[in-house]
Amino acid sequence: MPADTTDANAAATGGPADSQGEPEPAVTASTTEREPTDSSPTDGAGSSGPASGLAGRPVALTAPSGIDRSAHHRLDEAWLAAAWSHPTTRCFVVSGGQVLIDETPDGRTELVTTPSFEAPLTEAHRYFLGTDDDGVRYFALQRDALPGRMDQSARPAGLREAGLLLSDRDAGLMVHAVALENWQRLHRFCSRCGGKTVIAAAGHVRRCPKCGAEHYPRTDPAVIMAVTDDDDRILLGRQVHWPEGRFSTLAGFVEPGESIEAAVRREVFEEAGVVVGDVSYVASQPWPFPSSLMLGFMAHATTTHTEVDGEEISEARWFSRDELTAAFASGEVLPPFGISIAARLIETWYGRPLPTRGA
Repeated sequence: MPADTTDANAAATGGPADSQGEPEPAVTASTTEREPTDSSPTDGAGSSGPASGLAGRPVALTAPSGIDRSAHHRLDEAWLAAAWSHPTTRCFVVSGGQVLIDETPDGRTELVTTPSFEAPLTEAHRYFLGTDDDGVRYFALQRDALPGRMDQSARPAGLREAGLLLSDRDAGLMVHAVALENWQRLHRFCSRCGGKTVIAAAGHVRRCPKCGAEHYPRTDPAVIMAVTDDDDRILLGRQVHWPEGRFSTLAGFVEPGESIEAAVRREVFEEAGVVVGDVSYVASQPWPFPSSLMLGFMAHATTTHTEVDGEEISEARWFSRDELTAAFASGEVLPPFGISIAARLIETWYGRPLPTRGA
């Protein structure tokens, strides 16, 4: 399905993507008209477009955060207790995929954190996220609601908005916390015996007291691809539940026992009826709704006839650069959200930044 990393469930069944909620398109196994050649990972677009390195712009949520996750401390209860009690330790609340952000006097946007001694009580849902270069330890607190702010200046925000506003450090902390919160809320019971599990390893494990099983956060790989043809046009699709004008690249989840290259070809064929040959890896982006890792590709089509199923994908269209420029200008096509890897993939082919739109 087209992708918006807005809709990870989309990828489960297939569809376009916009890198804002989850995976997107999907395709069924097919035979290609020529033997596909899988290229090695690159930081650009291969031969599929004029731009390289994602059009010179980084993919959101992927820059080094400067946080050492310090996983070796997660089972050390004495160390964790001392870290929580340290006066420099900072923490923040995560609830429903949102955190509090605030603007500083110099115009920056920051994650709202507080010293641990000012934190609201929530001992059972405290997650250790890591340590920065200055030795400051960071914790996330999962709660049913975000705390109020006396100054009324802070506001709740999800990754779609905050991911583009926060520093690399704050964005990295947020995506880690949101991913843990999502997993914790959805995996309260043991998949082996059905018993209620408890939090362990500073939020990174759930244990079953009944049968002794340990459960770890899962990451579901999802492919998202900019498909181009011999005329250097790009294929974009629209999910059935999207509003008119919203198009994006195709995307979908990798199936068990399947390579990521095979997933690209299967998804494109299932969703749009187009056969893909060469596949080149570009970049990845974590998207924790519910637990996706978006793997971005440029893919070359060996056929151009489109046939959508009408159930997940309502429309699939080929665009030249001039056609897409005109469609953006007229409002016929809405550009993908700037935080999405879909936007970066389209820019790689487009050769310049896309128009922007709000969240």
